[in-house]
Amino acid sequence: MTREVFEYALVRVVPRLERGEQVNAGVIVYCQARGFLAARWALDEARLSALDPGVDLVGVRRALEAVEAVCRGGGAAGAAGGESAGRRFRWVTAPRSTIVQPGPIHTGLTEDPEGELERLLDRLVR
Repeated sequence: MTREVFEYALVRVVPRLERGEQVNAGVIVYCQARGFLAARWALDEARLSALDPGVDLVGVRRALEAVEAVCRGGGAAGAAGGESAGRRFRWVTAPRSTIVQPGPIHTGLTEDPEGELERLLDRLVR
């Protein structure tokens, strides 16, 4: 199988923006050549609560679920759901000053974007 270029970004939770502390909570992987875009998350709620005992865990989970939905596309993703995978990737990785935010975009080569997503989630989040 041919190795293809892929892009990925971590999804991080910054519970108190003024402090800048963060917890890696998920990964977004996009491979244009394979038409692949997906996000997965594994939130360490205890670690996040240690940074901010008052963090809105329900709200954070909803925001992470929304990132997954936009990556999947379709009606559940709202207005972004009908856009191309590339446009949805750029939308979810656009910088924002919210509690749940994307990190910088990185690139690599992969034969298996789905496997790469799980590998990055294990290595960088779990």
